[in-house]
Amino acid sequence: MYYVYIIYSEVKDRYYIGHTQDVEERIATHNKLRNLGANDWVLKYKEDYETRGLAMKRENEIKRKKRRSYLEMLISSVG
Repeated sequence: MYYVYIIYSEVKDRYYIGHTQDVEERIATHNKLRNLGANDWVLKYKEDYETRGLAMKRENEIKRKKRRSYLEMLISSVG
């Protein structure tokens, strides 16, 4: 299983979109390595996909929107 995820850093006030097979491990890596410039990333949203190709396609669709309001709409649709 593959996942498209959106994480958020309060320190940077920024969202990040990615895909992975293990969301928890990926967030821990982002936080440990500070490879996105912060270490307070938290999961806000995720979607499940059966193949990496489908997850990559969806990740790119989300990234092409280029609007914070779109990300926040996706996040609010879960709660």
